[in-house]
Amino acid sequence: MADDLTALENWLGPLIQSLASSEKNKLFKRLGQSIRKRQADRIRKQQNPDGTPFTPRKSRIQKNNQVKARKAMFLKLRQARHLKIKTDAEGVAVGYQGKAAKIAKIHQGGFLARVAPAGPLFQYPARKLLGFSTADKDGLLSEIEKHLTM
Repeated sequence: MADDLTALENWLGPLIQSLASSEKNKLFKRLGQSIRKRQADRIRKQQNPDGTPFTPRKSRIQKNNQVKARKAMFLKLRQARHLKIKTDAEGVAVGYQGKAAKIAKIHQGGFLARVAPAGPLFQYPARKLLGFSTADKDGLLSEIEKHLTM
């Protein structure tokens, strides 16, 4: 997939560089919003970029031997206030900052981390919060086409 994105960048790069600065900023903002919406929708569906479901959480059994119902994962990480867009003259980036970035990094890579500040260590399964699928690439191409035909 990275090779596809590099090929796309090489093909569209000169075309985008020929745009005026204000037009580039508008295009990059539009692309960033599109990427953020697609990533948030995929996280809401609890799916990795390749379409496979996230590894489910471990069940928690309460004192009366009943399994506690779990909410969907990453409810707040998919919000726009955490999933930030950064644009400049060179391009657009969508990602996390601060504490949200730390949580996302642990889950993205499947790292060993503490469950609570003084809690036990746990090996989290990899859940890809950010990534590109072929549908994302096609969506970006359609957004670029819409912008260039306006």
